Amino acid sequence: MSRVAAVFLFFLPLVASAQDIVTASRYFDTVSEKYGSVADYTARVAIQQGKTSMDGTIFYKNPNKLRIEFSNPAGQVINSDGKTLTVFLPRYSVAFTQELKKRSDAAIAAMASKQGLNLLKSSYSIGYVVGPEPVPLEGNAGENVVKLKLTWRSGSQAFRELELSITQAGFIRRIVGITAAQQTIQFDFTSIRTNIGIPDNRFDYDSPPTANMIHNFLFAPEG
Repeated sequence: MSRVAAVFLFFLPLVASAQDIVTASRYFDTVSEKYGSVADYTARVAIQQGKTSMDGTIFYKNPNKLRIEFSNPAGQVINSDGKTLTVFLPRYSVAFTQELKKRSDAAIAAMASKQGLNLLKSSYSIGYVVGPEPVPLEGNAGENVVKLKLTWRSGSQAFRELELSITQAGFIRRIVGITAAQQTIQFDFTSIRTNIGIPDNRFDYDSPPTANMIHNFLFAPEG
């Protein structure tokens, strides 16, 4: 046997093993596909930004219905019925509403949805934080997750960097985002339940009649 052939045979098992490694981009696609099979879901959500914390319950229905009912701050609501986005801030007794553009459903989808994930992939480069093997969510023990690092391709996104922690069931457990101003925002999703048959009327929402209304606060409605 020639020396070249011997070297080739030595490395052959390594090449075969490398072919079995799932790239970060492909792994991200499997997560997106997982969410694509979900008709609806609900979860507890906790949001941390500096010393400010919020928590509540999120409801999502494919393709673009979203509602977050906050227990902290109590009474705060973010709701999208697919046509109108409403943000009610009880502390100020103000409700912001936005008529959504028909061509931008993906832009208003929850980040933890197939539409939101597809939007992220088009705007960010994707890699593993450590590797394809599960690692502890934090510290050296506890629940294990696969961690992905997303880095913006340009400066037009809200977050310059994102870290997604994916459970062994294929759902997003945590999102840590770093903004252009170097602020860190963390989203934690727990008690995830899928395909429970959330009715459309769950996303009907009327702001309190005493609330001050501010319409189309993001952009002008389509004519």
